[in-house]
Amino acid sequence: MRDVVPAPVTDQPVAFIDLQAQRARIADRIDAAIGRVLAHGAFIMGPEVAEIERRLAAHCGAKHVISCSSGTTALIMALMSKDVGRGDAVFVPSFTFTATAEVAVLVDATPVFVDVDPETFCMDAASLERAIATAKQTGLRPACAIPVDLFGQSADYDALYEVARKHGLWLLDDAAQSYGATHRGRKLGSVTEITATSFFPSKPLGCYGDGGAVFTDDDEVQRRLVQVRVHGQGKGRDDTVRIGLTARFDSLQAAILLEKLAIFDDECAARNKIAARYTDGLKDIVQTPQLRDGATSVWAQYTIRSTRRDKISTALKAQGIPTNVYYPKPIHQQQPYRGYPVAGGGLPVTEQLSQDVLSLPMHPYLSTHDQDRVIAALRAALS
Repeated sequence: MRDVVPAPVTDQPVAFIDLQAQRARIADRIDAAIGRVLAHGAFIMGPEVAEIERRLAAHCGAKHVISCSSGTTALIMALMSKDVGRGDAVFVPSFTFTATAEVAVLVDATPVFVDVDPETFCMDAASLERAIATAKQTGLRPACAIPVDLFGQSADYDALYEVARKHGLWLLDDAAQSYGATHRGRKLGSVTEITATSFFPSKPLGCYGDGGAVFTDDDEVQRRLVQVRVHGQGKGRDDTVRIGLTARFDSLQAAILLEKLAIFDDECAARNKIAARYTDGLKDIVQTPQLRDGATSVWAQYTIRSTRRDKISTALKAQGIPTNVYYPKPIHQQQPYRGYPVAGGGLPVTEQLSQDVLSLPMHPYLSTHDQDRVIAALRAALS
């Protein structure tokens, strides 16, 4: 494994996510890959698409990988492949990006909001149990839960499966932020019945546009996903066998992703070193991220907690260090979702996290110099 080459030492503004540093490393390979697609001209579902599906399956251990046009599309395809729809309850965390709840509404199901664990920020099994009770009380059929592996580490699938099996649910892993992470030694993509991920450029494994993929070991689900991906198509373009989408993956994006996948494990190792260094430098003054026992992370974000979040953010900004808040307003409090059910007892952890989380710069090419700048600036802000 090659070490990731850090960015040069400089006191210029720190990049929150530095895609250009990555491009500098593999620019020649990316340009050549794009050139091959331009030469053969199969711009949608070309040979690179089949190749990235094969390599992703080998990388994570899933039997089937079905690439598609975005991470949100991957989630919709998964729900459609299992005929989730009207009258079904889909259990989702509220402390995440809106896409996870959005897809339930788009298939005419009902999202039911679940609280998260205060340390890992992932779906809480006890709250899921209460949410199922709420759904049944309102006449909904509990169908599936969509845990989100927030900020890069896996949810507690041991605890979630205990609840799911009790109530006859299936689990759809929203691994949009976590592809490459593991749960008890198994790579995400091979842990739940179906997994969906995103290749949006800012993700740990991202292309240069939109893209996503669905992972499954189920042959029948794979057959349905392939149909859904292209307008519900059966044996040919004029043979429609189910309701479908325009969800095909572009060959250019697949070609780019192939080159990024080749260095992905190196980059994950670099992310883990940076996260460890942040934690060593900050754990005595703020609440630093906690990895659940048996979980690893790809550190899509390095997210601290502090009641003095605004003070920290302002102080770091003054020194050219960007920060971000994921997520300042939980989904269940946003206008389109206010009428949907929430777990019994409410979502107190979610609502508190929205007030005190703050994400720091994180990417594989963050130099030790810039890491030290972030640590020093944050410590000074709270001194």
